[in-house]
Amino acid sequence: MRGLPLPGGPELPVLGQGTWGMGERRAQRAAEVAALRHGLDLGLGLIDTAEMYGGGGAEEVVGAAIAGRRDEVFLVSKVYPHNASRRGAVQACERSLRRLDTDHLDLYLLHWRGSTPLSETLAAFERLRSDGKIRHFGVSNFGVEDMAELCTSELGRQCATDQVLYNLTRRGVELDLLPWCRRQGLPVMAYSPIEQGRLLGEPVLRRVAERHSATPAQIAIAWVLAQDGVCAIPKAVTKVHVEQNRAALDIQLSSADLAELDEGFPAPPHPVPLEIL
Repeated sequence: MRGLPLPGGPELPVLGQGTWGMGERRAQRAAEVAALRHGLDLGLGLIDTAEMYGGGGAEEVVGAAIAGRRDEVFLVSKVYPHNASRRGAVQACERSLRRLDTDHLDLYLLHWRGSTPLSETLAAFERLRSDGKIRHFGVSNFGVEDMAELCTSELGRQCATDQVLYNLTRRGVELDLLPWCRRQGLPVMAYSPIEQGRLLGEPVLRRVAERHSATPAQIAIAWVLAQDGVCAIPKAVTKVHVEQNRAALDIQLSSADLAELDEGFPAPPHPVPLEIL
């Protein structure tokens, strides 16, 4: 698994496993755990979750999946904005660690910006890091203006990543946020790389997929992975789906493929507000 260097840290795997939507139905829990463990078998050690997903249920699923295999995992979770105060973020992280049945997170993110001053959240992250409960911290759903404000402080400049919505139909970040992050040497985590499945019926995606004997989802993921400084965290709840996601890492899109996808899914002509699902 190739990786993207984190500022002052290890590499962030370019392809991982998302968990948004997991932990919501107990009847599906065994299948979700099995899918995540199968992903680990295939080398997909980056697992992204959040206290929001399934009201903590997704973290419990992840905890079951990584039991006995913690050293194989680059574990990411997120804190709600309303829990992101100096004291609240510490308490939220400790609850997440209990659900995940681990003593530390590799990366802890502010899920989106709320009313709590960034300085308070950063202070909480620094305390968690000094206590060994997180190794790195970052943000999610931050636009370029938010990132610039975050990085006005020395602690804010230690932010490890920004996780944002990015796929073939959500390309606004290419006009401002992605170039800004690349200049800072900051990797970007792309969530919903197949737009929650809504991309899959697009004719242009199907044509490219046929040329590669692949699925449209694999081409959509491969396109994200072809972007400099970007990793992807698609979700899968079956072993077959996990295997297909992993195979996307081996697809090499040609310049003709990329040009066709660019024509079929053009970036907006001017900057747009950061999109969020």
